[in-house]
Amino acid sequence: MVLKTFGWSFAVTALGLVAAVLYGGWAGFGVVAILSILEISLSFDNAVVNAGILKKMNAFWQKIFLTIGILIAVFGMRLVFPVVIVAISAKIGPIEAVDLAMTDKDHYQELVTDAHPSIAAFGGMFLLMIFLNFLFEDREIKWLTWIERPLAKLGRVDMLSVCIALIVLLISAMTFGSQAHQHGGTHADKAETVLLAGIAGLITYLIVGGLSSFFEDKLEEGEEREHEAEEEAKRQGKPVSAVKLAGKAAFFMFLYLEVLDASFSFDGVIGAFAITNDIVLMALGLGIGAMYVRSLTVYLVREGTLDDYVYLEHGAHYAIGALAAILLVTIRFQISEMITGLIGVVLIGVSFWSSVRRNKRLAAEGGEDSEDKAEIPSGV
Repeated sequence: MVLKTFGWSFAVTALGLVAAVLYGGWAGFGVVAILSILEISLSFDNAVVNAGILKKMNAFWQKIFLTIGILIAVFGMRLVFPVVIVAISAKIGPIEAVDLAMTDKDHYQELVTDAHPSIAAFGGMFLLMIFLNFLFEDREIKWLTWIERPLAKLGRVDMLSVCIALIVLLISAMTFGSQAHQHGGTHADKAETVLLAGIAGLITYLIVGGLSSFFEDKLEEGEEREHEAEEEAKRQGKPVSAVKLAGKAAFFMFLYLEVLDASFSFDGVIGAFAITNDIVLMALGLGIGAMYVRSLTVYLVREGTLDDYVYLEHGAHYAIGALAAILLVTIRFQISEMITGLIGVVLIGVSFWSSVRRNKRLAAEGGEDSEDKAEIPSGV
């Protein structure tokens, strides 16, 4: 079952790591491995959400999502999007960006380094919004309750996350942006660039979130209409066209899933810039990670179960928050790629360990579940 579901992912991993060694040596191997783990960790909740929706779709639309959908996810968001970011920030054409990355790495690195303040500001704000909206949401199960419980109460204030994000952006522009790190170790005033790029990241998040909400509302409306039509047909003794109803609902599900997947992939793509500026290594690492996310989605659907490790989503979002902070700091200061990658892995590992402890405790107590039972000791 595992080999059948993850076989393609294993094959892509082997090919990707070999390509990384040939392209960048063992250093490239390490970067690709970290990016793969980071993408899987940050997108675990994506797989869970996908599985919850995908199981409602018929076999045809499931196949569409797992074929056409993966082309959009891997080749669109993980391969094309990083090139677009570099091209826009460095003010060069996409083809020129790819050509420079392959033929003139020194000049490409110089362009990317000079454009890093805008990339970091854009990505930092986008990731910060994801983290803040998660943190301010009142959820039934809490991990670090001493943080999440009071912040969930503050989250009742409208647009609080946007206000905090804008305050953080202003502070970052005035502090880090005024002495942004440039190519060759020099510093330049990039406050205006940081401010504009950060606002663009915030707008991008709001647009993506708005599209997700739009498709979600359409999906709910479609399901309600189909349910009413089915009930009316039953009352009148008429046959119900299951294919038509399922197809209509599945179509909106597919659109909703693609928007969701795009929004989830933003954090991996943007976060990857905190680890490496090399689009080849980035594409390899994120591509491998995206394959595992799709395989994990299929596995969850086939097994008929969702997330048993309830804190993994929390750990992933804390990793997103850490990446957001790191990106904003790197506008002025350099931070080791290994430290950046390991922070996310450690947070995911701790959340997984906490989930295992919780499951064992609940099993010993007869399966009782409550918010108090789900709390993690403050010392962890």
